[in-house]
Amino acid sequence: MPVSGLKLGARKLMIENAPKLFFVSIVYIIITTVMSELQVRLPGTYNALNQYLDILYEGILPKPEDFYSHLRVSGMALAAVFILLYPVVRVGFMRYCMNISRGQGGDYKDIFDGFFFFGKIMLIWIISLFFIFLWSLLFLIPGLVAFYRYRQAYYILLDAPEKGALQCIRESKRLMAGNKLELFLLDLSFIGWVILENIVVMLLPVTFSLPIIAIWLTPYYGLTCVAYYDQVVKRLVI
Repeated sequence: MPVSGLKLGARKLMIENAPKLFFVSIVYIIITTVMSELQVRLPGTYNALNQYLDILYEGILPKPEDFYSHLRVSGMALAAVFILLYPVVRVGFMRYCMNISRGQGGDYKDIFDGFFFFGKIMLIWIISLFFIFLWSLLFLIPGLVAFYRYRQAYYILLDAPEKGALQCIRESKRLMAGNKLELFLLDLSFIGWVILENIVVMLLPVTFSLPIIAIWLTPYYGLTCVAYYDQVVKRLVI
């Protein structure tokens, strides 16, 4: 099925599952937005690092106590927790989209299903980032290829929770062999929506811009990605 067909199917599912689908998307967007904002607004994180860099730009070599005097451990700890929780919540929303796409219904609690696989999600996240980073050292394109190579690992985990993190990564690599460009083009087809979202965010306060774009785009993209994953799995089996 071409990308246009996958996206058309996603739009039909969105209409069929409204308004609950959009309410769940709102909950997911609020959670992830709050976590992202707190990562840079907590005491001792973004502002403290900026102050540290300002000292360096002035040509002064700061002492360790200069850094730690601005760096509150509690703020950094909470920011680290939010960074770790983000992929877990994201996988939960992937579960919700997967249930909707397969006609299994969906519930608000699906967003938190990622916590049942917390350890494996963390391992997939860390290992994937590590390999993507190593490939990126060669050049941007190898890093991008690596990103798409491991893209389906979370879906594989959701389909078979008994599988280990490395097994999910290996199977994602096998699943995406010859399909990475196809998935890249699928992502590229959403670029217009992303640009529009950023324009609206710049023009309107975030409280107004989120309902206009993100609440539509988030489930739209999520359902399309699930449909693509199911298509690739079916194609591989056949």
